[in-house]
Amino acid sequence: MKILISADMEGATGVTWPGDVLPGAAQWERCRHLFTSDVNAAIAGFFDGGADAVLVNEAHWSMRNLLLEQLDERAEMLTGKHKTLSMVEGVQHGDVDGIAFVGYHAAAGAEGVLAHTYLANSITGVRVNGRRASEGLLNSLVAAEYGVPVVLVTGDDRTCEDAKGYAPEARSVAVKDYVSRYAAVCRPPARTAADIRSAAEAAAVLAARHEPVHGGPFTVEVEFDAEHLAGAATAVPGVAQTGERLVAYTLPTMYEAIRCFKAVTTVVSAAVEEQYG
Repeated sequence: MKILISADMEGATGVTWPGDVLPGAAQWERCRHLFTSDVNAAIAGFFDGGADAVLVNEAHWSMRNLLLEQLDERAEMLTGKHKTLSMVEGVQHGDVDGIAFVGYHAAAGAEGVLAHTYLANSITGVRVNGRRASEGLLNSLVAAEYGVPVVLVTGDDRTCEDAKGYAPEARSVAVKDYVSRYAAVCRPPARTAADIRSAAEAAAVLAARHEPVHGGPFTVEVEFDAEHLAGAATAVPGVAQTGERLVAYTLPTMYEAIRCFKAVTTVVSAAVEEQYG
């Protein structure tokens, strides 16, 4: 049994505001330990449940946040940017039996601690075939095309609620309760580590590859907080402006759709000006 852990940081234990997750910030250095603790708890739980291998795909910002020197020595870590499938890189190779979303968060435009979809700001909403899309939903649709089930989700309570919509059988652990985008009632790391480990052990029984699910075509709509960003996004072939701050595109597979989304966010990021956005 091989488990892939897609590890994001906004949904980690104790994280509540931008300084906790922005590389180089003083609080980021502190929160890297909390982030690594959550991931280690998941690793330990999966091995408790019978896993033979665990690959951790670093999925936050620079994708160089987890502390390798503190990582459970039984696991391996894929770190760094420019990966074909970004947050779920590794799911496409045919050897992964289940995927865990550790440290995830709610979607752009939704209630949740540090809620966003790919870009910290600029994007105010994403929809796939009319459905509001968090990173969890987007990544679950990619995993489904490779027959890999989502077996565990951790983050704030709103993240766990969101996961019921795209992975209803997955185990979930709320490490904090949403108060506002930058505030939460947080559990201490000793408690969250125990909860995550227990949930991961239970989730291991769900790790079984199934027939690939091809739910396409996928129409993706992306709404921005400024009109010029919608115009910039149309530089990506196939992306059309459909409203003042809205673009859309349709592709036959989620593999293609997520790669197009990645291209859109890259182009839009380059079009954002300091202060005015």
